[in-house]
Order: sequence, then structure tokens, then C-alpha cells
Amino acid sequence: MFCYNCDCHLSEHDFCTACGADVSLYKKIMHVSNMYYNEGLERAGVRDLSGAITSLRQSLKFNKNNIEARNLLGLVYFETGEVVAALSEWVISKNLRPEKNIADTYINMVQSNAGRLDSINQTIKKYNQALAYCLNDSKDLAVIQLKKVLSLNPRFVRAHQLLALLYIDNEQWEKARRELNKCMDIDRNNTQTLRYLKEVEGMLATEEPEAGVVKSKKDDIVRYQSDNEVIIQPRSVREPRNPLLSNLINVAVGLVIGLAAMYFLVVPAAVKEAEAKAKTEIAEMVEQMDVKTRRVQELEKQVKAFTDENQELSAKLEGYVGKDGTLNNVDYLLNAAKHYLENQDLELTAQQLDLIDKDLNQEETSESFRSLYDLLLQTIGPDLSKKYYNEGYTAYRNEEFTTAIDLFSKAVYYDASNVDALYNLGNAYRRNGDVQPAIDTFDKVIELFPNTERARRSKQYRNTLAEEQNN
Repeated sequence: MFCYNCDCHLSEHDFCTACGADVSLYKKIMHVSNMYYNEGLERAGVRDLSGAITSLRQSLKFNKNNIEARNLLGLVYFETGEVVAALSEWVISKNLRPEKNIADTYINMVQSNAGRLDSINQTIKKYNQALAYCLNDSKDLAVIQLKKVLSLNPRFVRAHQLLALLYIDNEQWEKARRELNKCMDIDRNNTQTLRYLKEVEGMLATEEPEAGVVKSKKDDIVRYQSDNEVIIQPRSVREPRNPLLSNLINVAVGLVIGLAAMYFLVVPAAVKEAEAKAKTEIAEMVEQMDVKTRRVQELEKQVKAFTDENQELSAKLEGYVGKDGTLNNVDYLLNAAKHYLENQDLELTAQQLDLIDKDLNQEETSESFRSLYDLLLQTIGPDLSKKYYNEGYTAYRNEEFTTAIDLFSKAVYYDASNVDALYNLGNAYRRNGDVQPAIDTFDKVIELFPNTERARRSKQYRNTLAEEQNN
């Protein structure tokens, strides 16, 4: 045993001789864990697998690093058909002790065989499908699925128990007892198996005929002598008056009995066989339908993905050729350059430039587009800004503030250094009752043109509007 603090070997003392840690309680916990491990090992040796699982879990509660207990718990799970639970325990054991761990052998034993892994997966899927059939009250299909499960994994205790429970529900007591006996061969003290078996044995006991008491009785007889022979005849025997009629009656009774036997024995067996065959075919059809349904769902997902991709590409194409697409913006820019180069007509040039989308991302356009656009703005931008400023100021004086806001905004767009346009844009917002845009515009004036008269007055207006907004 090693110290939990310094990992040194512990002596018989209640403290670690290396680091001085108190290990008395630690030793007791380790002893209890080992005691439960030994108990689980003994129970597993006599095939008390349920009891072994309980003891080994208790051992791991006291010491989760007990590798031997964890590996043994995985083996017990594997023996009861719980392969996934067994692999979980072995993987945890492998992580706790990567080297010199027999869990490697167990894991490789399962994972190295692709057929075994596929069989495990199929077992789990079919068992879950059987549970789903039970919940949907399709008990015949559940029985078929469980038989397939047990053909893949004959030691799967839970599948045997569920199949026995279905037989109990269908009052097939002998079949239920056979399944439960198989569970007992695997795990002798499984509480659930014992409870089911007690119920089945009780029902079978009630169906057995009670042994009757044989009473000895001496029949009355008649003795008489015919020549040299003594004939003994019971009194209840009567000689038939008409032998031919008696023979006909016996033949008729025999025919009736034969027909009745055929009806009650042969016909039900044939019907039962036909029903079993039909149920098998139904189960196979259900499986085929499940496969086809999954395939249809996959195809629907692919169709949806292709549809979404098509819509996305269509939207991109519409962005290039639509109402505000890039191609239209190129046409507007070329028309603006044409009007300016041919006639030096600022108004027509401005009309074409105004048609270009102001939210257009210049980075997504070509280098030629950006160069021509910047050249036009540098060439005619100040003149256009002055033109829009004059028109905006006229609208501002006529108290047409909405029009003034639009014209002042254009003036600022074409010449960011036009302080008068920016300042009067803030005033237009203020006079129009747009408080927040006015504050934002005055902030720009203060930021871009500090230490100017426009900045000073903008600050006054801005503070007044902020106070009104807060109140």
C-alpha cells in the first residue's frame, strides 16, 4: 500500500514514515475496498453475478482506483451480456493505469474483431427496438426482435428477462420458465429473475391436476358355468340387443372424435404456424421500411442542402445584377464620368453619383471602380458639396428641415471638410426634433474641427440637447 500524499510505501504505523501524513483512515478505506473486492470475487466464482456487481461497485465507491475490482466488474458485465458497460469499465481502468493493465487485452479482444463489434451494435439496436415495440403494444414483434438479439448474444440477461416477461404476459408459462432458467444458468441470484420465476412456478403449480385418491372397489360379478368352462361377467355389462347398430354407433362416434381432434389439434397448430410466419414477414417488412425511411430522410436532407445552396447562389447573383447590384453601380459610375468628361455638367454627374448605393462595400468592387470613383469625388466633390450646401441652406431658411437634412448630408458626403455643411446638418436635425442624430452630428463637429467657432457653438447646442434628453 502506498501513501496517498507522497506515494511512498506505507509501514505498519498509522502515519507515513516519509511525509508524516495521517494514513489511519486511509488504510481502513483501502481495507474495506479490498474486502468488497474479495467478496465480489467469491460471488463471481459461484456465478452470483448480481451479488458480485453489487460488491464490486461498493469496492469502487471506497477506492475508485482499485484496478483489479474495476477489471473484474467489466468481466462480470461482459458475462451478463452488458458489453457496453464492460467496455466502459475497461476504458476507465486503462486511463487510470496505462501500462501493465490486463484491460488492454480485454479491449483488444472486443475491438480487434470487426464482426463482433458489428454484432454488439446490432444487439443494442435490436434490443432498443424491442423495447420500443413493447411500449407501442406490439408484443409479437418484440418477441421476434428479442429472439434475434439472443441469437447474436445468448448471454444477454436483460433480453432473456424481457422475453420471459412477454411470455408471462401471454400466459406461456413453460416458455417463460425456460428463459428464466437460462438466466439462472448465467446469474444464479438475480433478484428480478427470481421474482419472475416464483410467479411462473406458482402459475404452473395451479394448472397441474390434483392427484386423485384411488379407491379400491370390488365390482359386482356374475359367475355361471357353460359346459366345462366357468364364465365370470360383471353385472354392469349388458349384451347388446342389435350388434350391427352398435357397430354403426361406434363408427359414428369415432368419426366425430376424429373430426373433433382434427379441429382442436391440427387446425390450431396450422393457424398458429401461419400466424408466426406472418409475424416474421411483418417484422422483416418493418425493418425494410425502416431502412427505406432512413434513406428517404437522407435524400430529403441532401435535397434541402442543395436547395439552400441554390437559394444562396441565386441571392448572390441577384446582388450582382439586381436593383442595387454591382453591375448597376458600375453603370451609374460610368454615366457620371461620361457626363462630366463630355459636358462638365455637375448636375447630371451628381444625379448619376447619387444613384450609386451609399452602403456599397468598396472593398468588394474592382480596383478600376474604386480608382474612378475616388477620382470623380476628388475632382467634383468640393463643387458638388458647395452646390448641395447652398440648396440645403435655402431649404433650412424656409424651415424645410427634412429636405435640408438630405441636402446637407450629401454636401458632407462629397466633402467631409465642409464644416458649415456638417454644422448646419446638426442644426437641421435639432430644428426637426431629431435629438440623438443632432447630438451625434455636433459631436463630429467638435471632434473634426476643434478650437473653432463652429465647435464652440456645437458644444453649447449639444449640452443643451443632452440635458433636455435626460430630463
